[in-house]
Amino acid sequence: MRADLAVDRSAAEHARVVYVEDDARLGALTSQYLRVEGIEVLLVTRGDEAVAAICRAKPDVVLLDLTLPGADGFEICAALRRHLDVPIIMVTARSEEVDRVRGLDAGADDYVPKPFFPAELLARIRAHARRAKGKIGPSRERLAVGDLVVDPTTMTASLKGQPLVLTTFEFGLLRVFAERAGQVLGREQLLELVHGSADEAFDRSIDVHVCRLRQKLRDDPRNPRRLKTVRGVGYLLTPERL
Repeated sequence: MRADLAVDRSAAEHARVVYVEDDARLGALTSQYLRVEGIEVLLVTRGDEAVAAICRAKPDVVLLDLTLPGADGFEICAALRRHLDVPIIMVTARSEEVDRVRGLDAGADDYVPKPFFPAELLARIRAHARRAKGKIGPSRERLAVGDLVVDPTTMTASLKGQPLVLTTFEFGLLRVFAERAGQVLGREQLLELVHGSADEAFDRSIDVHVCRLRQKLRDDPRNPRRLKTVRGVGYLLTPERL
């Protein structure tokens, strides 16, 4: 691979990434690959240095390992969500569903298990970066569903005039629901529409994101009226004003 290949990348493909990884060899190899592909990478090797480094760098995407010295990935993810809405991709050898769900609960947008294919990781970085910059999706029109307003151009949403604080994935999910208000959407369909692929889906990933979205929409989790569950099928956003 030649370093000068990065020069030919369009601005749309450029992204700034902070990669938090304590495995020196993996961190160096992955960073080298991403840089050749036009990605700007800052490598951080300690968990207790990650939040400050990420807040200073203001990256387009964060790649975050779970097992780190000083602070683990769950702590870092939760701390970042108090400061930034940057897309967070957890990259870890932990493959059990409980760890994936815990990562999503902490605020992660995506999950890539080790070992991974570098090209797949690159594709996910670019997809999240484009989404965060508002350069992805079929519609650029402002969407109004009752008292809920979703603006794809500014990547913002509000409920009853009050702004909602959403992660990149949550915004993408809400946008998909708003574009198809009143339509029942299954888990795999939602992952395909938001993420671009359902290949890495696991049963509870969308459930966790929907649960977090309901909390932010102030929907009663025991009897949701805005973002409803259709048992055995999926979810739908109620089209009427509540």
